[in-house]
Amino acid sequence: MDTHVARSAAAEEEAALLDSIAKWLDRDVRPHVLRLEHADEWPAEMVAQMTELGLFGATIPVAYGGLGLSATVYAKIVEKIAEVWMSLSGIFNSHLIMAACVSRLGTPEQKAAWLPKFASGEIRGGLALTEPDCGTDLQAIRTRAVRDGDDYIVNGTKTWISNGIHGSCFALLVKTDTEAKPRHKGMSMLLVPKGPGFTVSKKLEKLGYKGIDSAELVFEDYRVPAANLIGGVEGQGLQTALGGLELGRINVAARGCGLASAALLDSVRYSQIRKTMGKPICEHQAIQLKLGEMATRVQAARLLTYDAARIYDSGERCDMEAGMAKYYASEAAVENSLEALRIHGGYGYSKEYHVERYYRDAPLMCIGEGTNEIQRIIIAKQMIERNPA
Repeated sequence: MDTHVARSAAAEEEAALLDSIAKWLDRDVRPHVLRLEHADEWPAEMVAQMTELGLFGATIPVAYGGLGLSATVYAKIVEKIAEVWMSLSGIFNSHLIMAACVSRLGTPEQKAAWLPKFASGEIRGGLALTEPDCGTDLQAIRTRAVRDGDDYIVNGTKTWISNGIHGSCFALLVKTDTEAKPRHKGMSMLLVPKGPGFTVSKKLEKLGYKGIDSAELVFEDYRVPAANLIGGVEGQGLQTALGGLELGRINVAARGCGLASAALLDSVRYSQIRKTMGKPICEHQAIQLKLGEMATRVQAARLLTYDAARIYDSGERCDMEAGMAKYYASEAAVENSLEALRIHGGYGYSKEYHVERYYRDAPLMCIGEGTNEIQRIIIAKQMIERNPA
């Protein structure tokens, strides 16, 4: 009975949270998306509202001031937000990956010092992995951190970093030993607040994913305390990054679900209003075939995403499941956005509608948090490892 009551209470809390987010989206976000997106304007007021909602502490444990949400509930929130404006989900996702690195592998002192400030939004930031000549192959990074007494001195450049302009602290992947074999043993992760030697060189213009700032970060003899080495031990950087990316890939999968769903729902509504040959286009088999495929993609993507989130919540390794969800859901978003554009015809190509935005936003998810090509390789390797001949 007690277990049943606890589950019912948790379900009610989840429903209340999702309802409050849905009301916020309808009241304060949806009316302003087109203006902000077309202007590529950072949504300062919405960020403040997300802070009030506790989204910057969504997955941070309650003991450190966060909401302590499961990855499953978090995925539902991300899906709901991405259905209205995907860019908002990126602002707190990158931040929460940084927080997950500390929460999962940080020392007790680091958790106590950083997580409450991450949860409250006092410190916001993200994950700094990618470099101008290095993306998916993280072991090829060149940013170097050299120990100097109680500090590290950092030199290098990171690019395509979400929250790079408006964030104040980042989980930075560096090389602390360039001679280590294998290469990943020479990689470490540092928490780097902005300061002397840490500059933002430029905002990067993008096809889609407007509003959220993507920037290039430059480190020139930047000095950071050795106490900011996540986990306190060198050589754990790649492990730390990959652990954070499991949550990141679940987030990207949830974004894919939201975007694929938005494209579907807009198409279902439009197809009942638009008439050709004397009847609504939803009565034409050509359109019905598209809607049927789009709806199936959304549901399949959603089930894969929730499965990956469930395994993440259990504490088990979920790189294969997160990879499957991220791969399928992002491709579903791309396919549904194109079908929505076709269903809307000329209006789908117009900036007065959201459909063209879906079409521009969707491809990013096939690239970010590890390309879909690498996801398929991860899936294949895991299948072989889990099913030896």
